[in-house]
Amino acid sequence: MDYTFKDLKEKTVAELKEIAKGIEHEAVKGYTQLNKEHLLVAICKALHIDMHVHHEIKGVDKAKMKKRLRELKKQRNQAIAARDSEKLRSLRRQMKRIKNRMRQAAI
Repeated sequence: MDYTFKDLKEKTVAELKEIAKGIEHEAVKGYTQLNKEHLLVAICKALHIDMHVHHEIKGVDKAKMKKRLRELKKQRNQAIAARDSEKLRSLRRQMKRIKNRMRQAAI
């Protein structure tokens, strides 16, 4: 059976040990003595599973938002140079809203 990191992380230690029992690899030798974190690493190494968790951003156009942030940063730098505090405050709020929307979508 093909496993993903997320599938393995949700399993109990006993289930992980059962999986490790069927694997012939140097990384899982001594699996009976390993705790869950070390067992996860060993199984992922033996089965060549990527342990990096990728967060998907749904419902927003990330590229468009990042482009808008870059534009706002340029305007912010101009406002700082011009010492325009009202414009600066407005730009910072806009940047904060965009960043928060991106974080919310990533959850």
